[in-house]
Amino acid sequence: MVDRLLKDDATEEKGERARMASFVGGMAISDLVKTTLGPKGMDKILQSTGRGRSVTVTNDGATILKSLHIDNPAAKVLVDISKVQDDEVGDGTTSVVVLAGELLREAEKLVNMKIHPMTIIAGFRMAAECARDALLQRAMDNKEDSDKFRSDLMNIAMTTLSSKILSQDKEYFAGLAVDAVLRLKGSTNLEAIQILKKTGGSLKDSFLDEGFILDKKIGLGQPKRIENAKILVANTAMDTDKVKIYGARVRVDSMAKVAEIEAAEKQKMREKVQKIIGHGINCFVNRQLIYNLPEELFADAGILAIEHADFEGIERLALVTGGDIASTFDNPESVKLGHCKVIEEIMIGEDRLIHFSGVEMGQACTIVLRGASEHVLDEAERSLHDALCVLSQTVNDTRVLYGGGWPEMVMAKEVDGLARKTPGKKSHAIEAFSRALQSIPTIIADNAGLDSADLISQLRAEHHKEQSTAGIDVISGGVGDMEKLGISESFKAKQAVLMSATEAAEMILRVDEIVTCAPRRREDRM
Repeated sequence: MVDRLLKDDATEEKGERARMASFVGGMAISDLVKTTLGPKGMDKILQSTGRGRSVTVTNDGATILKSLHIDNPAAKVLVDISKVQDDEVGDGTTSVVVLAGELLREAEKLVNMKIHPMTIIAGFRMAAECARDALLQRAMDNKEDSDKFRSDLMNIAMTTLSSKILSQDKEYFAGLAVDAVLRLKGSTNLEAIQILKKTGGSLKDSFLDEGFILDKKIGLGQPKRIENAKILVANTAMDTDKVKIYGARVRVDSMAKVAEIEAAEKQKMREKVQKIIGHGINCFVNRQLIYNLPEELFADAGILAIEHADFEGIERLALVTGGDIASTFDNPESVKLGHCKVIEEIMIGEDRLIHFSGVEMGQACTIVLRGASEHVLDEAERSLHDALCVLSQTVNDTRVLYGGGWPEMVMAKEVDGLARKTPGKKSHAIEAFSRALQSIPTIIADNAGLDSADLISQLRAEHHKEQSTAGIDVISGGVGDMEKLGISESFKAKQAVLMSATEAAEMILRVDEIVTCAPRRREDRM
C-alpha cells in the first residue's frame, strides 16, 4: 500500500542514502570553488549555453555558483549562503562555501561512527559560539586613530584584492577603493560610487574622479562647458512634433491644413520647452529622445540638453546632484533642481563623456576602469565591488582581524580546548569543527603549491604560544608574521563566514529523507 503513496515516477531516498546524497552534493560544490581560495587561487571560465555563448572569467565564489544550474538540494543551500554572503558583506563568498563543505566532510565521518546528527549539531553549535568568542577577543579596533584606521582599511582592501585579477596593482586599487569609501562618510550605500568601464589602456590607467560622469555626448550647437549648473532631470517625451495617435486617420482638404496641424504641434512643443526653460535651468537631462526642434530651442536659450541618458545613469545623476526626476513641468516651484559647479566634456580613450564636478552630494565619485578587454573589465569590476563592500562594512563595524589563515588557527585552538573539556559524544563533533576550520589555511597553502601538512603543523605550534600573529605567507612559502605583512580582514566578514557556514551545515545535517517529485509528463497537458 505504501508504494502507492507517491506518484509513479517519484523517488524517495531515506536515512543513510539521503544523507549521503546531501553530503556528496555539499562536498562537490565546495571542491569546485576551493581552488579559487587565497592569493594563489585560480580563476574559472564559465561559458553559457545560451544564444550569445557568453564567457565569464572569474574567481568570485558567488559569481561562479550563481551561474551553475544545480540539481542537488544540499548544493543549492551552499549556493544560497554564498549569495547571502555576497549581498551582506561582499567578500568571503568562497570561504563560506569551503567551510560549510569541510564541516559536512567531517560530519560524514562522525555519522559513520554512529553518532546521531543531533549530537553533531549540538557540538557544532557550541564550537561555533566558542570560535566566535575567540575572534571577538582578538579583534582590533582603531577607529579612534584615523591614520591607523586608514592603514587598516588599505590592508583589508589589499588582502581582498590579492586573490583577484587586480592583485598586480593591488596597492593602487586599494587606494582608489579606500578613497571612494571614505568619501561616503560611513554610509553603506554604494550607489554613490559609480563604476564606469571603458576598454583600452591598461588596468593601471584606471582612476578615481570626484563627481559624476555620464556616458553621453553633448548635443550639437550647445555650450560645451557650464559653470554653476542648475540641472533639471526629466523623464518625458520631447518628440511630439509628429501625430502620435497610431491608427488615427486625419482627413484634410488641402496641404495647407496639414501645415496647420504641424504648426499647432510645433507650438505645443514650444510651449513645453518654454515651461522647462521657465525653471531657470541651464542644463536639461532627459531619459527619452529630444527631437531636433526642442534641441534647437534649448541651444538658442543656451541650455545644455542631454538626451537618452540611460535609466541607471539618470537615477544616479538625480541622486548625486540632489534633484528629482520630473515628468511634468506645470509648477516649477515643486520641482527640485539638481546642482553642480561645472559640467564639461571630457575624453576617455576614444569616447567623449560628460563630467559633472562639484556635485551636491559630496560623497559621490566615479571610478573609471580601463583594461584590455571586456572580460578583464568585468572581472575587475567584480573585484573592486567586493573590496568596496568590505570596506564600507568595515567603516561601520571597525573591528579588524589579521588574515592569511590566522583567524582560523586562533578559532581552531580555542575550539580544541573546548573539546577537551566537554564530556560525551559532543566532544567528537567539536574536535571535528576544529579540523574543518584548519582546512581553510590548508587549502590556501595547497593552492599556492606548498606542503600544507608541514605548514599547518608549524602554524599550530606557533599558535600555541600566547598572542601569536602567525599565518601563511604564500609569497615566501612559509609561516609569516601577519602584523608585519599587513594582511588584514574585516571582522564582520569573518564572523558572517563562520555563522553562515555552521548554519548551512546544520541544515543539511538535519535532512534524513529526500523526496523527488515525478517529472511532469508532456502528454498530460493535451
